[in-house]
Order: sequence, then C-alpha cells, then structure tokens
Amino acid sequence: MPTTSLRSTLDSLATTFAGAVLDAIRGASLQDLLAESGSVALRRGPGRPPGSANKTTPHVAARAARGGRRLARRSPADIAATLDQIHGLLKAKKAGLRSEEIRKALRLDVREVPRVLKEGLAKKKLKSRGQKRATTYTALCASAPSATTAAAMSATRRDRR
Repeated sequence: MPTTSLRSTLDSLATTFAGAVLDAIRGASLQDLLAESGSVALRRGPGRPPGSANKTTPHVAARAARGGRRLARRSPADIAATLDQIHGLLKAKKAGLRSEEIRKALRLDVREVPRVLKEGLAKKKLKSRGQKRATTYTALCASAPSATTAAAMSATRRDRR
C-alpha cells in the first residue's frame, strides 16, 4: 500500500506542476516566449525582409564564416577584365587549358569562371574543344580587320582631312 500513496502523491505533484507551467506560458507575451526558446521564431516567407530573425541561427553564422554562398555582383567591366586575364593566359598556352587549370592559374572562384568562359566564347575571344570536364579552351588571335572595318577606317581618315 505505500506505493499507491507515493504514486498518488507524484501524480498530484505532476498535475500541479503542469498546471503552473501552463498558467505561466499563458500569461507570458509572445516576445518573452520567443526570447526564451532560443530558436528562430518564424520562417522567412514572402514579404518578410531579408536579414530578419534568421541572423542568429548557427548555420547562417557558419555560412558567413565560410565567406557566404553568393558572389558579389560583378559589373560587365569586371567580367571583361577577367576575360582579358584569361585570354592573356591562354595566349601563352598554345595547347590550351581546362577550366580548372585556368581557375587555379588565376586564383579565381569556382563560381565566376563559367560565366566568363561563356562570355569569351560568345565574343569569339576563346575557342573550346571537347566536352564536359575535358573541354579545353584556347585563345583566338585577333584576325586582320575585315573589309567593312577597313572601309570605315579609311572613311574616318578622309573625314579628318
């Protein structure tokens, strides 16, 4: 019989404790509850400004310590300057280089190389050969001026006289 009195005493204490905890939670404000929980209160959804409550989470702090996931926005001038660097490097290497080799030689970020290479191919400054990781990039030399360019240059010279 002593175990039943112990059990009833524990049940009584547990019920009283649970009731007191619920009363305390009901009486607290939402900000107090969120401050005590130690976690992010609300997920960031549409309409919520960037950089709201998420900044205190550990994974965001770890991402910031690694340098972040996104590159800084690059202007067309930045992309052109990087393309000129790549073109200069490839001029010296007649056999060409793969994108990983270009990246290592110029100490570029992995994420900025594809855009610059695509731009170089579009502007016909670079030529590619191969597929996927075996793609080799070579520099195209500046060709002689075309007939239309030569005609425009001679017209400009006539106008100066």
